[in-house]
Amino acid sequence: MSTSKAIMSSLTHMRPLTCAASASSSYPSRLVPYAPDLIKWVTKEGGFLHPAVKIAHSHHSNGLGLVTNQQIPTGTDLIILPHHLPLSFRSFDSDQSQDSVDSVLAQLAHRIPEELWAMKLGLKLLQERAKVGSFWWPYISNLPETYSVPIFFPGEDIKNLQYAPLLHQVNKRCRFLLDFEQEIKRALVNLTPDKYPFGDQEVHASSLGWAMAAVSSRAFRLYGNKCPDGVHIEVPMMLPLIDMCNHSFSPNARIVQERDTDNMKMQVVAEREIKEDDPLLLNYGCLSNDFFLLDYGFVVDSNPYDHIELKYDIALLDAASMAAGVSSPNFSAPVPWQELILSQLNLAGEAPDLKVTLGGHEIVEGRLLAALRVLLANNMETAQNYDLNTLKSLSAEPPLGVANEKAVFRTLVALCVIALEHFPTKIMDDESLLKQGVSGSTELAIQFRIQKKSVIVDVMRSLSRKLKLLSSKETVTDEG
Repeated sequence: MSTSKAIMSSLTHMRPLTCAASASSSYPSRLVPYAPDLIKWVTKEGGFLHPAVKIAHSHHSNGLGLVTNQQIPTGTDLIILPHHLPLSFRSFDSDQSQDSVDSVLAQLAHRIPEELWAMKLGLKLLQERAKVGSFWWPYISNLPETYSVPIFFPGEDIKNLQYAPLLHQVNKRCRFLLDFEQEIKRALVNLTPDKYPFGDQEVHASSLGWAMAAVSSRAFRLYGNKCPDGVHIEVPMMLPLIDMCNHSFSPNARIVQERDTDNMKMQVVAEREIKEDDPLLLNYGCLSNDFFLLDYGFVVDSNPYDHIELKYDIALLDAASMAAGVSSPNFSAPVPWQELILSQLNLAGEAPDLKVTLGGHEIVEGRLLAALRVLLANNMETAQNYDLNTLKSLSAEPPLGVANEKAVFRTLVALCVIALEHFPTKIMDDESLLKQGVSGSTELAIQFRIQKKSVIVDVMRSLSRKLKLLSSKETVTDEG
């Protein structure tokens, strides 16, 4: 069995940390079959949920969400949480009053890389999940038993993603979870039971994966209470009820924080009029589908912020220019003035950033566009007369002339063709597979790769339109 398959199989099924869950529903099961009433708990603790808002199965997310049963005007308070209800975890570095259990938890948190911030709060979540009589148990018991993020995909569906940058991130997270399990075991091996942060429960890679997925898919990075120096620090928080609002790039609600008091409230306010039977929608962020799938377990169709990553690679550019019929590019041997501009773009030099993107609002990342314009330029003086921002802008008039711009666009279109050919299946094949009926994880993997291929196709179409416009301009110029 390969290392990747071993990692995936160890994470496919999560052993319950505290209790079993019912699997009778087609929706993700709650952690406890008959969990406490979450709304009653929030209101008992001084929180508020608008009487027209209910928890219901949401077709918007294929799970539970918040839905209105009547029209709600703009500006209406929908949810209010007092300061003590969010679940958060901060560093205990300067807190001399912390107990030994929290000290152990803090030491473990320090071993987690910042990019995996969700695991830090995940440790606190696991601690509270294992604690008998935890204050947050009414909230935790209502969390899903499983999550649809790729670390829980079967090995075959990891391959079905067909996209190397995401495969790298999934494998990286799985390796971290396996390694961190061993770190925790080593850190706790000599502790007496009263200092063990997870009660009598065993913590392993799959329960760590559950906690990290619970946090990454539900937590918000918001401002916590003031530090001693009076500065508010951004803190990841799990917000009961609020985290049941689904995502939209056109949200009908927003989170509002009171930042002028020590006991801040978290509020959700209607951003616009909300109609009867509408779900409550927040914007989770202007993110690519890589982040949505990796952290939240879903894919956004026609995501305007989605893009594909490519490596700025000389051989790849040479192949693209050759396929495009572009003659004599200086990709492999840039002259000194071109090398200087490439260094300014951080695509050459001692520590270059060779990751470039296609798609999203830019269509073509500015650094890649500027590099191609410069490398396909014939006139040093013309190129050096433009600042980098102009060379990086797709909206500018062709800075180095129409002929240069056409060569650039043809090379980029060819680069898109090569990128598409790296996927082992075509969009039509993927759509046919979806119609046949597949498992949930397979469906997500196929949806993800369809969207990635669609990004490339959209970039090709956009560049092809620009090529036609350039050709028509050139024709008008010639006729004139």
